[in-house]
Amino acid sequence: MKVAIVFNHPYEGSYCTAILKSVTAGLTKAGHTIDVLHLDNDDFDPVMRSRDLKAYKDGAPCDPQVISYRERLEDVEHLIFIFPVWWELMPAMTKGFIDKVIFPGVAFDHDHSARYNKMVKRFHQLNNITLITTMNTPSLVYRLVFGNAIKRALFTGTFWKLGYKNRKWISFNMVKFVKEEKRIKWLNKLELDFGRL
Repeated sequence: MKVAIVFNHPYEGSYCTAILKSVTAGLTKAGHTIDVLHLDNDDFDPVMRSRDLKAYKDGAPCDPQVISYRERLEDVEHLIFIFPVWWELMPAMTKGFIDKVIFPGVAFDHDHSARYNKMVKRFHQLNNITLITTMNTPSLVYRLVFGNAIKRALFTGTFWKLGYKNRKWISFNMVKFVKEEKRIKWLNKLELDFGRL
């Protein structure tokens, strides 16, 4: 199976980087093909500029990095996002990836034949979306006080709209406050789980 990982964290010593290593180790053991789209290392520009908005209207992306990502994602079967939750949301590069890659002519097309404008997905091989996030907010507080912003934005507001049914969110909470042994246990479980994928 071909798996793409969209990774966003600028610090190489981060827990997200450790997660990336565990996930790729598990996927490698399982024999999957892995393509890591490392937004920070790629110097991905997350800003939607006027030319990008015109491109959105025309259904023809103009950012060369976006066009490259489109080619790399065309035959992916499982898409994994790994990023930290900062101020209850994803970092700017992850949000920019959603804005500029989940885009007409890249991830979907508009079907104007229906009564209401409908989105038709273009990544036909893609069957599974997995989010892996880290945060220091307790899980219950994130759900009840902050309204599960990531789930609403990415699962409902993005991938549900596009018709992707198999969506999973793995959230590691209170990362800075749990013991090192627990963080290591989480990493080992990730490697084991993705080794069974």
